[in-house]
Amino acid sequence: MAGTRAAIRYAKAILDIAKANNNETNVNADMNSVITIVKENAELKEFLYNPVVKGPSKFAVLSEIFASAQNETKGLFQLLLENKRFEILPAIASQYNALFDESNGLETVVVTTALPLTSDLESKVLAKIKEFSTKQITINNVIDPSIIGGFILRMGDKQYNASVVNRLQQLKREFSN
Repeated sequence: MAGTRAAIRYAKAILDIAKANNNETNVNADMNSVITIVKENAELKEFLYNPVVKGPSKFAVLSEIFASAQNETKGLFQLLLENKRFEILPAIASQYNALFDESNGLETVVVTTALPLTSDLESKVLAKIKEFSTKQITINNVIDPSIIGGFILRMGDKQYNASVVNRLQQLKREFSN
């Protein structure tokens, strides 16, 4: 997806500017609010993606919604206006968050389970993950009853599948050969 590559470039540039101004944490908060507001407001999302609506209108709306945003964020809005790229704003915000976390030694791990993780199990998973990573880990638990039992651990671009469904599929493949 071409928008993603552009979003990464914009996010890196904004992060560099924010670091130079020693303001990356505040800009990260702005990006979190951009993600939240766009996700929760379908009309705003349609508005940003609508090619009929002109850039100055989009800029005015974003400037009003995010009036208390940092100067770097407002500069991003101005840059998107000049380049006619408002539709990639949510992707830029998401990429900025990922780059910010990476630069601060934070990593979010996705653990998919059939039932919600108990605090005891979460601490065991966290202890096991710490053996593989020196970063500060945050666990995001996704509930998916279709895996029947076990778990699927996704850490960056690595995945460990210890689900019952995966094991059943492996057995099926072995018996069919």
